[in-house]
Amino acid sequence: MLKLYIQTSESIKRLASDKDGVVSFEYVIVAACIVAAVAAAFGTTTSSGIGKALSTAITSITTALTTAVSA
Repeated sequence: MLKLYIQTSESIKRLASDKDGVVSFEYVIVAACIVAAVAAAFGTTTSSGIGKALSTAITSITTALTTAVSA
């Protein structure tokens, strides 16, 4: 039990002193901001823009796949 406690405490100490995790977290924040900007620019509805194009494409693919499977 003591061995497990020592391993756990050493792992926590390494995690607290590791600076690479901070950089990774910053990349996650930047990626989330980019996703939000793209969603704001193109919209999130399927009534216009890229949402409509994607919806139409997915519908076409689904129809073609259904037709191919049932044939």
